[in-house]
Amino acid sequence: MTTLTLNAALHLDDFSLEVDEQIPLQAITALFGASGAGKTTLLRIVSGLHREAKARIALNGEVWQDSDNGIFVPPHLRSAGYIFQDIRLFSHLTVAGNLEFGRRRAAAGDGPALEDVIRIFDLKSLLQRAPDSLSGGELQRVSIARALLRNPTLLLMDEPLSALDARRKSEILPYIEKLPERFGLPVLYVTHNVDEVARLASRIVLLSQGRVIAHGDATEVLARTDLKPLADHLDPGAVLEATVIEHRGGMATLGVGTQRLRVPGISVESGIDVRIRIQARDVALAIQQPQGLSIRNVLDARILKIEHYGEILAEVLLDVGGQQLRSSITREAAEELHLQQDIAVYALIKSVAIDVGLAG
Repeated sequence: MTTLTLNAALHLDDFSLEVDEQIPLQAITALFGASGAGKTTLLRIVSGLHREAKARIALNGEVWQDSDNGIFVPPHLRSAGYIFQDIRLFSHLTVAGNLEFGRRRAAAGDGPALEDVIRIFDLKSLLQRAPDSLSGGELQRVSIARALLRNPTLLLMDEPLSALDARRKSEILPYIEKLPERFGLPVLYVTHNVDEVARLASRIVLLSQGRVIAHGDATEVLARTDLKPLADHLDPGAVLEATVIEHRGGMATLGVGTQRLRVPGISVESGIDVRIRIQARDVALAIQQPQGLSIRNVLDARILKIEHYGEILAEVLLDVGGQQLRSSITREAAEELHLQQDIAVYALIKSVAIDVGLAG
């Protein structure tokens, strides 16, 4: 596993960032947090674009920066590819020319084959076109492909979907999901969008006001209710691993262990593993088998823990076949149902509340 050493401090007029972490990078690691948390600043420090930062940055022991010892490897010599928010292709070159530029920056004979990259990113029909004739999604595919042709050992992505509409995002997400598997390199991915995190990330580094307040397995961090007051957009919820069983009547059946969920039709073939994010506020609880409901998804569950927040809310942590699910209900409801640790309950989930993302 790749390990990133991040010991960095940067003090600006209205912002201060201080980070001291050893971060294991596995597949896609999300740098997540609200706008202004310091995500892009930290990514730029890793890449060498914030030279004024006092830092020690190393990837698997290879030191890129050590301010105390006068070491600073310039950005173009660090083995990192950078995908910016704003697409930075050369406007005077065709798509083919931009890709060739990326390949020339790699050491001779190193890196993925140009033909493979063109095929994987579906670029053959675009090769002779100019960047200003491409859609946002096409521009991003070319930008990622060019960065990969440099043969980096780490790919840095700074909110690559922020400028795209929903349709373009859905087009580019499958390409990003497969990057670690297809090219054998980890990705450090900046976003403030929790749906992107749930779909893409195996690990999360959560930032707030220039500090790391949590990092670890994505499923565990997303389920933590104590982080909500510190991080905007982090509504309590859970990510479940599931498998597409079948498609029927415009709906897909997903297997969660031995249990089944029905969700609106998704463009994923049967047999494929997916990750589904379910927000705690969208999970109701019953102590008897419910009948006569429009809600189609009812899972057998067991209460692991009940946490109370203020005088109104209760967060219930559930075990569903070895995976964890959360339910946010009122304390009044919890008391009336006599909910307590280790009792069996039924978790009721609306299909429309489920966000589905590809897992592998």
